[in-house]
Parts: sequence; structure tokens; C-alpha cells
Amino acid sequence: MTETHSSGVRGDSGPEVARLVASRVLDVPDFPKPGVMFKDLMPLFADGAAFRDVIDGIVAYHGRESFDTVVGIEARGFVVAAAIAYATGVGVVPVRKAGKLPRPAYAASYALEYGEATLEVHQDAFTAGHRVLVVDDVLATGGTAAATLDLVERAGGTVAGFTVLLELSFLKGRERLAPRPVHALLTV
Repeated sequence: MTETHSSGVRGDSGPEVARLVASRVLDVPDFPKPGVMFKDLMPLFADGAAFRDVIDGIVAYHGRESFDTVVGIEARGFVVAAAIAYATGVGVVPVRKAGKLPRPAYAASYALEYGEATLEVHQDAFTAGHRVLVVDDVLATGGTAAATLDLVERAGGTVAGFTVLLELSFLKGRERLAPRPVHALLTV
């Protein structure tokens, strides 16, 4: 359940973490195409103390023992996944754009809010029952997330959780992913 503070800032880990993320997001109009407002989280990644607090918050929410591997979705999800994997001592698996992986891979195509894309994961990325925490920077329409969660399961993993730093609730991605739970540090 998303908590809302009197300031209107809300997120699944409470208003303090939501405010932290909100304070480090920059709006970039008309990127990657006219009419799209891009939410740039690079200032959050560049602030060591804030980034550590965000990673610690994700780990605390899920619990260190609730997953065996972290999956990061290309490309900013790699940053978050690597930090969580390091903090918990587990491995990290990238879900990449088509054609970037060198061994046999499962692929999933999906629609974006401004185009179409295909993601891939190595077929041998997980052993049966491997508990996988999937992370990304932003949840928009849910296409990227749904494709990734399906890829994890096709490759033999069990989705233990899904976390994003920022959820754009007006695009209804959380609804698309239901009944899978979504953990968003900031929901706008």
C-alpha cells in the first residue's frame, strides 16, 4: 500500500524515502520525443548518500533473505540491481535489449508509451525455483516490467519482488502487472 504524507509525496516505503527520490528527479521535456516528459534519475545516482539510502530502503523492504539474484532492466535498472546485489551478497543478471547477449536467450517484445522494444535474458540465467528480485528505475505503462517478469519465469526463475524508484501512476503500469505486487519508492 502506498503511503501519502501531508506534503502529497507518496511511496510504498513511506514519505521520507519518497521525498528523497522526489528531490533528486529532474523533468526533461520532449525526451526521447516531443510530448514525453522524461524523469531523469541521474542526480539520485550521482548523490552517494542518497543513493545508499535508496538501496538500503529497497533491501529493508524486501529483506536480505527473500531473493537469490537481482535482475536489472536495461539500462538504468543495471545501476540499481548491481548496488542491491553488492549490498546483499547475491548475483546480478541483466535483462538486455535484443541482440546484446552472446548465448541462447529468451526474448519478449512489448509496446512502450512511445514505441516498441524487445528484451532478452540468457536461457540459463536461473535454476528452477531461483528467487529473483526485479528492479528498474521507472514504471510507466508496465510493458517493460511485464516482459521482464515473464522472461524471468520462462528462464526458470521465481519472481520474489518487483521494485522501481519511480512509478508514473497515471500510466497505470501497476494495474497491468496485477496481481503481482509492485514496490515503488515514489509514486507520482
